[in-house]
Amino acid sequence: MTDIAAALSAGWNDFRRAPAFGLLFSAFYVLGGLVLAAVALASGREWWLIPFILGFPLIAPFAAIGLYEVSRRIEAGQPLDWRAVLGVVFAQKDRQIPSMAMVILLLFMFWVFVAHTVFALFMGVSAMTNITSSAEVFMTARGMMMLTIGTLIGGGFAAVLFAFTVVGLPVLLEREVDFITAIIVSVQAVAENPVVMAAWAAMIVILLAMGIVPFFLGLLIVLPVLGHASWHVYRRLMPDD
Repeated sequence: MTDIAAALSAGWNDFRRAPAFGLLFSAFYVLGGLVLAAVALASGREWWLIPFILGFPLIAPFAAIGLYEVSRRIEAGQPLDWRAVLGVVFAQKDRQIPSMAMVILLLFMFWVFVAHTVFALFMGVSAMTNITSSAEVFMTARGMMMLTIGTLIGGGFAAVLFAFTVVGLPVLLEREVDFITAIIVSVQAVAENPVVMAAWAAMIVILLAMGIVPFFLGLLIVLPVLGHASWHVYRRLMPDD
């Protein structure tokens, strides 16, 4: 458990050392969240925000690729400049990262479909069209059950993707392996450290939730710190040998 605290501390130090990189990479997700919220509010379909917000942990790991590279360079004593960092990130298009990105996006899209299906099964189509006029449907017994079941299912999606990516993404950045091998190694690492990795996953969810609440703006700090910290967790799970 001490590795979690050490990784978060190292992640904070990396962010303080190179804040511009973290702010740039996280800004894409903050702007994306604000755009989704604006579209949902403008169309009168605020309920769309629920599956997107709950599903955010599914796509957040992909934001960390550039942050991994920054932490790797700090660790190795290599220079930090935009051309070098962005060049490494851009070069991933010819490696295995895009394949992992497809896994992440497909799981996220499937989660959104499942979330809406659960909503329709519990609340009915009429509730989906009238929810903007009365959000009290969530406070009914059926609404509370729907939220509970939906959150549990979403947690299952997040747990699977966490197991795939917590080592899978950084190992793809650092080493020449295919994405299937990276997923297998990542799942094995989680399986060998279940309690600590469950605590780390819970920490990620809690911090992301805190970052999302203030109009997604907290993610400008939370995402970079978690991205850098995730690299240091990976380094403790997968030493050089």
